[in-house]
Amino acid sequence: MTTTPASAPRRRPSWAGRNYTLLTAAAIVTNLGSHGALIAAAFAVLDAGGDGGDVGLVAAARTLPLVLFLLIGGAVADRLPRHHVMVAANALNCVSQAAFAGLVIAGEPQLWQMMLLTGLGGVGQAFFGPAAEGMLMSSVSGEQVSRAFAMYRLAMQGAGLGGAALGGLMVAAMGPGWVLAVDAVAFAAAGALRSFLDVSHIPERAPGGGLLSDLRDGWREFTGRPWLWSIVAQFSVVVAVVGAAESVFGPLVARDELGGAGPWGLALGAFGAGTVGGAFLMMRWKPRRLLFAGTLCVFPLAAPSAALAVPLPVAGLAAVMFVSGVAIEVFGVSWMTAMHQEIPEEKLSRVAAYDWFGSIAMVPLATALAGPAESAFGRSSSLWGCAALVVLVTAAVLFVPDVRNLTRRTKEVTRVPAPRAVGSADAVAATSADAEGPAGRLG
Repeated sequence: MTTTPASAPRRRPSWAGRNYTLLTAAAIVTNLGSHGALIAAAFAVLDAGGDGGDVGLVAAARTLPLVLFLLIGGAVADRLPRHHVMVAANALNCVSQAAFAGLVIAGEPQLWQMMLLTGLGGVGQAFFGPAAEGMLMSSVSGEQVSRAFAMYRLAMQGAGLGGAALGGLMVAAMGPGWVLAVDAVAFAAAGALRSFLDVSHIPERAPGGGLLSDLRDGWREFTGRPWLWSIVAQFSVVVAVVGAAESVFGPLVARDELGGAGPWGLALGAFGAGTVGGAFLMMRWKPRRLLFAGTLCVFPLAAPSAALAVPLPVAGLAAVMFVSGVAIEVFGVSWMTAMHQEIPEEKLSRVAAYDWFGSIAMVPLATALAGPAESAFGRSSSLWGCAALVVLVTAAVLFVPDVRNLTRRTKEVTRVPAPRAVGSADAVAATSADAEGPAGRLG
């Protein structure tokens, strides 16, 4: 048997095992395509003659099936090999996005067609999200999990930064259809990478009492932790209003006030740059009171809606988006660390499904009502309302003792059953196709 000399350089950190590396590489590929596709979808609707209400309907068409199928997706991911669920979901996203791209490139897509294909993408995400979160959580262990999550999110958000900036420029130069086609290719490539994930370290699940029994078990785990359900309730409002501001009002403000898709892509890119900076910060900073520090950093998410309400010029909007990106990344890493620390591995995907479900349950309603709200109250007043709601619900969750007091453990706690680390050691996000937890939906 040969051994590696102690002086030989390591090619990667001890916690970055094979699964972690594959998950990170796949997240980079997916986020490069998905962040540009978010911009492309909105402008595809506008280019087809749609208005703000139509943009909201297409956004809601993706989120509604995501909400409907999430809990089933979580239960399935805790029963079947998670990487099989992830690959199947990526295949569905690839096909639906390719069809969407074909319709847009061919010219004059119908609203119902765009809603249907976007809805199929939401179904894929419903099964992908919980499986991806469970897979990532089970792929790291030891005292460096926070750094591992920060590195993963750094890679994911860095790809999102490039994807958003490049996507906005590509929409302006080539049209939205080709950006959607690139996203379809990215889903195919990411699915191929995820097919090589190894789940042999995860103990086989007992047959159990069926799907409903699994869902009840996950519900008990979810409701038994006040810090968990209170923050998910908070993010049910935060994700809804931020989603409406960015997916509906943002493109409209960009079109009418900022100069179109290019400037809006740069603003979203500034948010991505902020998340990259926040991930770098969290590779070194380990706040002892995880959720207290993270929740304080949710307040800046009100700022982009306020900036769009004014509206600030592109430079000012980009600065605001950058700061909010840094802040939400502090929450994101803290949230993932708390989930990894507190939730048993065999229940991760089910708990993640309840987390996702609660966090996005109000998004379809918010995006669908964004257009009518603009007509009734005006765009500026609607955006100020979004900012106020973020501040109010974030202040409320700080009254929960567990949110203020949950502390970071300095030693690894053995789980039952305890997963063995892959290699020596793995956001989703943010929404991006690989987003994890509430923060992932914003990152």
